[in-house]
Amino acid sequence: MKVKIKKAGKLKTYNVVESWEEVTLEKFIALNLDINNKSKTKEAKETIALLSNLPNEIINELSLKNVVLIMDKLSEVQMQTKGVLEKIFTIDGVEYGFHPDLSEITLGEYADIETFVNSDLQKHLPEIMAILFRPVVAKEEDVYTIQAYDGDISLRAEKMKKMNAEQVQSALVFFWTFVRVFVAILPLSLVKGAKQKMHNTTEKVSQKNGVGSE
Repeated sequence: MKVKIKKAGKLKTYNVVESWEEVTLEKFIALNLDINNKSKTKEAKETIALLSNLPNEIINELSLKNVVLIMDKLSEVQMQTKGVLEKIFTIDGVEYGFHPDLSEITLGEYADIETFVNSDLQKHLPEIMAILFRPVVAKEEDVYTIQAYDGDISLRAEKMKKMNAEQVQSALVFFWTFVRVFVAILPLSLVKGAKQKMHNTTEKVSQKNGVGSE
């Protein structure tokens, strides 16, 4: 979307994201980093800077009326997410697939996810995505197989930062739904704890105001 700003008698047009799909996981993390310790002014400034190409000096000169307008529009963008999990996507020419059968997730995979959730879910979203999404090694129509999990996710986690925020949110919701059902069948305390932390984080993210334009 376009935002027109008049300065020194000249009207310039800037771009603001039009879809949550344009927001990478890296920006998504930055948007939610230390959110509880930020003033509303700092939060608005950082959000607009991350989700637009407005220079900082222009952002500082925006009227409160325009800031509210942009933030409201961005909030609308966030609310327009499709909420459908994209199970296979491509990053840098490599296809990554979501775990095809979560009921077959290994203890090692789940233990690593639990560790990241308990440590700092927001900060470790790339690592969690690197566990849930792995390179596709075979595919036929809607059936696919992903690379076996070996615990070595550091490089893949860097790649996952290029995922878009909508994919991340959908993956978290899908995984949380599985955990919730799994808890009903096998009420392990570690599963319950991870489920609650993931639910709280997803809820906080969904309640956060977005950002917008005209």
